[in-house]
Amino acid sequence: MIRTITPAATPVAWDPDALYSKAVRYVERLQELDSDDWCYALWSSLSLEFLARAALANVTPALLADTSKGWSSLFSSLGFTPIDEKFSPKSIVISEVFRRLSAILPAFAKELENFGIQQTGRRNAELHSGEPAFEGIKNSSRQPNFYRTCQILLASMEMTLEDFFGLQEANVAGQVMEAAADEGAKAVRGDVAAHKETWLAKQEADRDILRAQAAVWASRQVGHRVVCPACESVALVAGKAVAGPIQRLEGDSIVETQEHLPSWFECIACTLRITGLSRLTVVGLADRYKRTQVYDAAEYYAPDDRYNGYEDDNNEY
Repeated sequence: MIRTITPAATPVAWDPDALYSKAVRYVERLQELDSDDWCYALWSSLSLEFLARAALANVTPALLADTSKGWSSLFSSLGFTPIDEKFSPKSIVISEVFRRLSAILPAFAKELENFGIQQTGRRNAELHSGEPAFEGIKNSSRQPNFYRTCQILLASMEMTLEDFFGLQEANVAGQVMEAAADEGAKAVRGDVAAHKETWLAKQEADRDILRAQAAVWASRQVGHRVVCPACESVALVAGKAVAGPIQRLEGDSIVETQEHLPSWFECIACTLRITGLSRLTVVGLADRYKRTQVYDAAEYYAPDDRYNGYEDDNNEY
């Protein structure tokens, strides 16, 4: 039997490489933003949709075609040219994309299917209604599932988080996923509850004094100010840098910012201390933060006029 009608190359609308490239484009955009910015969550939901569509199209582009109003989109996805007037390819809704991926990829658990549908649903609410759908949602609560979902979708295309995000962000993703998977870290909730009970047993006047002392202390220490989960006083988290410093000129000053991932927490009001990203994740204190330092521009760019050709004077006898 001889095939007399042969398909052309997959059109760009259905092409998995084109869909993946768009996902990368959106990831590059989100990496320009602060990780606690609501726009960061918006761009991540956009990148997640196109990564999911790329993974499904990588099985076969036909799985993306919407056949609810005819078969022309399916015909197009197979590399043929429909004869419909004003033809425009129509793909299935993103919730159906996640459902099909859950059925096709063994590692794509129901939990991740639900996460993908939830995130893209929030994206739709953000773009098509007056609801600020991503406002007030901590990125630390959504990033573990975001990275896990991306990791499994990428693996189905024989790619890695490093391919998609770059080495630096892939390393952060690994730490975030590992911390979220640490079941033993959940014991920290007991520590928080015990400190809260002790705090509430104190006199109100004593609590007021301790809150004031904590606020002063936190303003003088190196770290990022947060609200204590036990006593709601001002407290600090601190950690290691996970990105290179970024400098910008503002007037006569150089403002340098550098993103950090927390690994330590302390509140001097109720004496609660927490160590480890996994334990901080459990109590909602694992959000990345930026440390900011300001320098005088003239001093920042001034050449180092110290001359090292001579040994230090030694005037001791």
